[in-house]
Amino acid sequence: MRPNLSPRRVGISALFLMAFSLHASLVTAADTNDDRAQRFIAAYERDIRPLDTTLALAWWKANTSGDDADFAAKVEAENRYNAALSDKERFAELKAIHDGEIDDPILARQIEVIYLLMLGKQVDATLLQKMSAKANDIEKAFNVYRANVAAEELTDSQVRKVLSESKDSARRQAVWEASKGVGSAVEMDLKELVLLRNDAARQLGFKNYHAMQLELNEQDPAEVLQLFDELDALTRQPFADAKADIDARLADSYGIEVDELRPWHYHDPFFQQAPSVYETNLDEVYESADILDICRKFYAGINLPIEDVIERSDLYERAGKSPHAFCTDIDREGDVRVLANIVPNEYWMGTMLHELGHSVYSSKFIPDSVPYSLRTASHILTTEGVAMMFQRFSKNADWLQEMGVQVADPQAFNKAGATMRRNELLIFSRWCQVMLRFEMGLYNDPGQDLNKLWWDLVERYQMLTRPEGRNAPDYASKIHVVSAPCYYHNYMMGEMFACQVHHTIARQILKSDNPSKAYYTASEQVGAFVKDKVIAPGQTLSWNDLTQYATGETLNAKAFAADFSDR
Repeated sequence: MRPNLSPRRVGISALFLMAFSLHASLVTAADTNDDRAQRFIAAYERDIRPLDTTLALAWWKANTSGDDADFAAKVEAENRYNAALSDKERFAELKAIHDGEIDDPILARQIEVIYLLMLGKQVDATLLQKMSAKANDIEKAFNVYRANVAAEELTDSQVRKVLSESKDSARRQAVWEASKGVGSAVEMDLKELVLLRNDAARQLGFKNYHAMQLELNEQDPAEVLQLFDELDALTRQPFADAKADIDARLADSYGIEVDELRPWHYHDPFFQQAPSVYETNLDEVYESADILDICRKFYAGINLPIEDVIERSDLYERAGKSPHAFCTDIDREGDVRVLANIVPNEYWMGTMLHELGHSVYSSKFIPDSVPYSLRTASHILTTEGVAMMFQRFSKNADWLQEMGVQVADPQAFNKAGATMRRNELLIFSRWCQVMLRFEMGLYNDPGQDLNKLWWDLVERYQMLTRPEGRNAPDYASKIHVVSAPCYYHNYMMGEMFACQVHHTIARQILKSDNPSKAYYTASEQVGAFVKDKVIAPGQTLSWNDLTQYATGETLNAKAFAADFSDR
């Protein structure tokens, strides 16, 4: 049977502490399942670890260069890694160990994590290679694509600049439509990739790829959907009220009626962020600020320094390089890097706080005493949560001034920033509804009219009006559908985790009775809490056990609701 790792059996604190102590040798007359688990893990690390590092380096090089040869090397590294994880004999040995009783909870946790990883690879090797090659081709298309408007190529930052500043509706529409052009470029490949992924999932006995991805990430699809239904009810009216105010301000700024607003009138290509519609321009303060220096000062002030990460990173725009932002842990030994395309504005201030937040929640600060297979974030939602928790301060004038940045009118900045923060929580929640439900529909019935499904969901959850007569694969212009499939709901769950941890820090460390206004600057106690209660356990705890360990409660929406509710 599968090992029971619940806090009722082991106790969260006990399980956590075991990750930092030497495991007692098992003195038994016979070869135990714990002995077999230890040997399996040693062999697994010996064989898989170098392949994992090679793949991470190849992935980094491809995304920083955009060269065909580098992408080909990335595919080759993926194939070697996948082949090792898909080894049938190795998996059969693992399954036998996994299905038996394991007394040592840290050994049991390692076996569980490795089992879920390898289970997802137990498909035909040729199919795995096809999936990898197809995803690689699509990612490469995203990296080299540039919106083309009147024979002018625009970078992603230039697209965002037009959408955030231009008052010309025709210009906005042309740039927005051009930015979506990548969807048409990758549509057919993406559809083929979806079918390949579903084939792989069904080979393993799952309903489809979406259901498989959630279950392999220790999430129950029905429970996730129930949580998002609750979020829908929680946010629908507050979002409608906030959007009505935003719409009125947007329409006035463009000199049009509210009912003439279309998706290109919002300041983000997907309306996943709050438009800047208030008198205070949050970008102005960053025009002459050094974003990297602010990040250095902030993370050093809470005793989570990131100077070494910055030195290894690739942070500014150039042709061929991925236009997005991400953080990667190369070797689980501290080689952590960030890819970014910094522009001096509030968006990139928040983005760098976010990505460097990922960097501290990594092998950089997870102790070496945590076993290699567990020396990573508890879950993708918890690392997203930590990143989001630090990202929030880019809209806080008090925080900025503590960082040495002068703000002309701090009161106005804070008022606009707080309103934008509230709106962003609501807007992002609704956007995540679209992504979760679209991907569920995509993998459940890939043959349906996906353009219609996309815009039906956009209208229902984001309350945007679809462009009249448009029938284009706009869903395919979101890179996460390709490169991070069935992932996006974790951003929303991460936001709930972020709010829950932040409220705990505000109460316990900062002694604040108003978490929405609390911020961190030179507070080593904050860094110590994050390091000890969130980062240090690594993956020794599941995401919900970690949430309880850090905050005293399992994941819930109470803190999230408090952050956007009227006070």
